[in-house]
Amino acid sequence: MSKVTVVGAGNVGATVANVLAHKDIVNEVVLIDLKGDFAKGKALDSWQQAPIDYYSTKLKGTDNYEDTANSDIVVITAGIPRKPGMSRDDLISTNAKIVTSVTKSILKHSKDPIIIVVSNPLDVMTFAAFKAAGLPSTKVFGMAGILDTARYRAFLATELNVSPKEIQAVLMGGHGDTMVPLPRYTTVAGIPVTELIEDDALNAIVERTKKGGGELVKLMGTSAWYAPGAAAAQMVESIVRDENRIFPCCALLNGEYGIKDLYLGVPVKLGKNGIEEIIELKLNDAEKTLLADSASHVKAVKEVFEGMNV
Repeated sequence: MSKVTVVGAGNVGATVANVLAHKDIVNEVVLIDLKGDFAKGKALDSWQQAPIDYYSTKLKGTDNYEDTANSDIVVITAGIPRKPGMSRDDLISTNAKIVTSVTKSILKHSKDPIIIVVSNPLDVMTFAAFKAAGLPSTKVFGMAGILDTARYRAFLATELNVSPKEIQAVLMGGHGDTMVPLPRYTTVAGIPVTELIEDDALNAIVERTKKGGGELVKLMGTSAWYAPGAAAAQMVESIVRDENRIFPCCALLNGEYGIKDLYLGVPVKLGKNGIEEIIELKLNDAEKTLLADSASHVKAVKEVFEGMNV
């Protein structure tokens, strides 16, 4: 059994810890935050839920990185959330410093952890963690595509009036308005979605998916947390159980899809070693163009980060 550290006890981090505890697949979840009492309170609340929901995973809240020692997996959610009118890219200056500092602090106490980044702007924050960690790229990757495909599948389930359990989908590219949903790889109980929905309705859902995070920010005044937290916990589960599930994740590309030295959302196989394999789909010309456009946007944000010399 494993030890998992979740950095950041805000809405997303606390949800990751709580969902993981419910899965009952690790010995301990450590929730760490600059506000130590806040983290302790969230962890204590979840631990008091254990007798009710019947799990044994121990939870600990702290502000001391020594408590994270020998973590097998670390989920980084730390950073400021988006506010209305703010893009993910607006967050780069503040969150790059936070993610870099957090990663270095984690590595002082855990030799070789797998790191999952959730902080925004996701693709570039994952690159920041990779640079700070000095670990193989197979052990440092980001959570984005699972959340984005979940939103896409949820919208489709509503439109088609079917269970979301029946819908499988692939989505690629950056985590933001340039993401690339792939209707050609979307199925409902094995049936191509294009056979069940008109093009106009499908295109509207694709566009809503691209702006899914912004829709929630407008409604709530802050970023989402239930679905993002559950998505990160699902990644941890596939690693801990060595399930080799195939998920869209933010991974470092080194020639795949004709893209080099860039973190971008692609389908990967997740197992005990982290990213076991990057899966290359045979994209058509239109899909290749959309992916290239998304990569260009992520590259521009990455260049901003590199110019900061964090």
